[in-house]
Amino acid sequence: MTIEVRPATTARFDDLATMLGPKNPDSSVCWCLSHRVDSKTNRELIGRARGEYVKQLTRRAVAPGVLAYDDAEVVGWAAVAPRSELPLARSTKIPHVDDLPVWSVWCIRVRPGHRGRGISLHLLTGAVAYARSHGAPAVEGYPVDNRGKKVDLTRAYVGTRKLFEEAGFTKAADTNAVSGGFPRVVMRLDLR
Repeated sequence: MTIEVRPATTARFDDLATMLGPKNPDSSVCWCLSHRVDSKTNRELIGRARGEYVKQLTRRAVAPGVLAYDDAEVVGWAAVAPRSELPLARSTKIPHVDDLPVWSVWCIRVRPGHRGRGISLHLLTGAVAYARSHGAPAVEGYPVDNRGKKVDLTRAYVGTRKLFEEAGFTKAADTNAVSGGFPRVVMRLDLR
């Protein structure tokens, strides 16, 4: 298995839609927008408008995240962006460790049939490399600290502390956030 991680650019929008879009294009599924846009905008984006919003994000100088490929097949997605651009910047549950302009990884998804093969780690390291290539001084994630217990797949998108530790991150702070019944922690990787 050779996994390559590439930016989710406009040229790769169809692959991004495979990872994030619904089977029915009129459905109002996440499209990984619930933590990228404020709650009012998130509620206003309905059906196809959600995909169109993400397509606009792929046209920016900084892609909205990265995609993992096993040969030519898209198998995963990780959202990564400067925290200052996200509602996380104003979070009362996930603290700022300091004033460093960190980037955040808040969503990691692997397609069914490809899980359990280490693709999440490839995605996380690829997201870090992408952030580094755009000058990020550090990257944070906000995974669950599940201590080896099984995480419900609907809540596993935030990642686990173990995954972030495998990628070289260390715990920087506790949070007041919970996902799937597990506390979330701030994990950070300094790139300076």
